[in-house]
This record gives sequence, structure tokens and C-alpha cells, in this order.
Amino acid sequence: MAESAIRTIVESIHSSPTQAVVYLSGGASQSLGWLMSVPGASNTLLEAVVPYSMISMVQLLGRVPNQHCSQSMANEMALLAYNRALKLSKPGCAVFGVGFTGTLATSRPKRGDHRFFLSIRASNRIWETSVTLTKGKRSREEEDKVASCVLIQALAKACQVSETLDSGLTDSEVPNESETRFSEEEELEQLIDGKICFKICPFSKAESYGSDKDRKIILPGSFNPLHDGHLKLLEAAMSVSEAGGYPCFEISALNADKPSLTVTEIKDRVKQFEVLEKTVIVSNQPFFYKKAELFPGSSFVIGADTAARLVNPKYYEGSHKRMLEVLGDCKQTGCKFLVGGRNVDGVFKVLDDLEIPKDLSTMFTSIPADTFRMDISSTELRKNQGGVISNAEAWKKNIGFCS
Repeated sequence: MAESAIRTIVESIHSSPTQAVVYLSGGASQSLGWLMSVPGASNTLLEAVVPYSMISMVQLLGRVPNQHCSQSMANEMALLAYNRALKLSKPGCAVFGVGFTGTLATSRPKRGDHRFFLSIRASNRIWETSVTLTKGKRSREEEDKVASCVLIQALAKACQVSETLDSGLTDSEVPNESETRFSEEEELEQLIDGKICFKICPFSKAESYGSDKDRKIILPGSFNPLHDGHLKLLEAAMSVSEAGGYPCFEISALNADKPSLTVTEIKDRVKQFEVLEKTVIVSNQPFFYKKAELFPGSSFVIGADTAARLVNPKYYEGSHKRMLEVLGDCKQTGCKFLVGGRNVDGVFKVLDDLEIPKDLSTMFTSIPADTFRMDISSTELRKNQGGVISNAEAWKKNIGFCS
């Protein structure tokens, strides 16, 4: 097998607009060396983990596995890797999670087959591959190389790379391959059920702003409906963010004190952003300390009323200490809050009107009232328009596109 062929296909993978997290156990170790030795690896590889020991695998899965080497195990590893890739990837970048588990030749004879299982998870599909090798035909190193070639070829296919690689399999070692696609409804059901942590809808044509392209500037909300105040608030937040970043909105499918959104409700709300070509993230975390874990290093755009609740011990079982601990953990992730003025009980308040604990003060930045002030709310719009807005013309009217 020519090393030049491996290099060529890996170069094409690195040139594709995809990023991946790879979890390997029991083989295909050479694939990591190939991916990392070719220039451009950082374009593709976000993280690689080899949970080889039992304790390492238990910590990865959060449980004791029923069977180490199986397709279901590879699928579970790929799903975990996919969720990890979502958190580590650049905003709007296509990501994959790769899971591999194998039982190959070792220093002692094995009673069972030499085989391996591979799974690659994307947002809307999963590719599965299983191979049973001819026992005694190859050394451990040779079996590992075959498994590595199968993994690289599968990754290339997922990246829509046309180059192929001879894996070295014999005619009797036929891979069992399948591809399962998910509809948009199935993706959202998986999100509501907690199987995937969030879904990015990168409708925006704009590039990132400022020097920090990996940073997100996120405006969370229910957006029922989206209106001009939301758009102008995010614009104002971008203007006061020193490092800049990728502007986007975020909807949580789950709510702390209300029923979860249905798939239809999520699709209706996401449609508003598609019409306006604005990027929106759908997550399943209603709490900011969980959002901070999902989007480390991001800035969240909030109103003064939300900021007041964030530092109110009432929402931390009445414990000031607990409030400092929770927000301190958010601070450790690099998250910040950009605070816009908001009417609170009939009085317009800004960040300076709030008592922010000294230890947390660097997390909060004010959006000056002369930069943004708009006394408008989705609740008032719903009352005025008699319910939830459900068509594009109504959304456009709310943001001033229609008279």
C-alpha cells in the first residue's frame, strides 16, 4: 500500500470544510498518525481520544459497557464524539463524530473472531461499517493498518472526497456497510430527548466579526415571535464586544418552568431566522450555567431583567454562596454577559442599576442606552396580533420590512 496514496486522501480530507472528533478503542491507531502527520490536520481534527482501559471507557460512556466490541458500542462512541465536536467546532462548520471499536490480534491467541466496528455520525445521518478479518492471516500491526485504512476511507466518503484507498481486505473480507438518514423532525426529536446537545442552522451569509472567529455572540430567547428589538439588540451587542465573534440567536427546546417546545413549534420559530438569513442554534438547555458548558468562551446577550435574576440568590435556593459558585463556574468557561437596558416593573434599567458581586463584575458588560433602547416585547406583540405569528409576512412586519 503506497504511503503516497494515504497522504493524498488525507490531504483531501483536510481540504474539506468538515471537522471531527475521533474516539478509538482496540485498533485503527495508525489512522490518527496519518491524520496528524499531514499538514492541515487542525482543519479536520478537533480532538482524538483513545479510551483503552475499562475505567477510561466507563468514564467516557458514563456506565459499564455491556459489550466492548459491537456496532452499538461504535454508534454510542460516535454520538458522544459528535456532541463533543459540536461544542469544539467553529460556528456553522459541518462536524462528524467517529467511533471505532475492535478486537484484533494480540500477544495471546483469541477464541473469537478478529473484527472491528466503525460508526461516523453527522447531523442528519450515520454511516456504519463492520469487518470480520481472516484469523491468523496478519500480524497485529497489519490488522491495525487495515482497520486504519477502512476508517480513513469511510471518513473521506463522509467528507465527499472522491479519492479511494485500498484497505488491503481480501475478497472474503467484505465490509458490511450501511447508511441511515434522519429527517429534520427526527433530528429535533433526538435533540428534545437529549441525544444531541444542539443543532446549528447557519442561515447567515455573514462571516465572523472581529479577531476571535471561534467565539460566539449569542442572543437566547423564545422568539415567539422574532422582532426588530431582537435584531437591533444583537447588533448593539456586536458593537460593544471587543473581541468580536460570530453572531447568532439561540432557542432552547426545553423550558425551566413551561412544557417543552414541540417539533412543529421549533420548526416554525426557526423559519423566522431562515427568512431573514440569520443563524440560529436550537439547544436543549434552558439554564445559563448549562449553556456555558455548551458554548464555552461565548458572550450571551441578555436584558437587565435577566441579569438581575442571574445574580439573585432567590434562584439558587436562597444561597448567595451557591449563586457565586454557579456563576463562578460559568466564568471559568470564559463566558461573559452583554447586558442591554430593559423595562423592569415599568422602570427602564441598565447594568449600572444592578448590584453585581465584585467577583463577577468582569463577566458583565453594559450595552449603553444610547446604543440600544427599544421598549418592545414578544408578549406584547402576541397580545396585539392575537396569538403566535405563523407566516413570513407577519415576521417581516414585526421587523419593519412591511408597512
